[in-house]
Amino acid sequence: MTQATARHILVPSEEQCLALKAEIEGGRDFAEVAREHSQCPSGRQGGELGSFGPGQMVPEFDKVVFSADLNQVQGPVKTQFGYHLLEVTNRG
Repeated sequence: MTQATARHILVPSEEQCLALKAEIEGGRDFAEVAREHSQCPSGRQGGELGSFGPGQMVPEFDKVVFSADLNQVQGPVKTQFGYHLLEVTNRG
């Protein structure tokens, strides 16, 4: 089964998500932004979600994580939890 490793940042609004994406694309470190802004407990670890397979995360996550290019910030991705920036760091 395919496994992916990813990290994410969870925020309450699409506007904040877009602003943080612009900061990261402008050179800020993803993990640093996650520690400062993410509302998910994973933020303390720089947004690291570890390794997981299809179906272990919400469908909106799966769609991006198992199709997006590696090491590129994706989002905003809306789920029932809020708005996410995602970065797939490994897949295989």
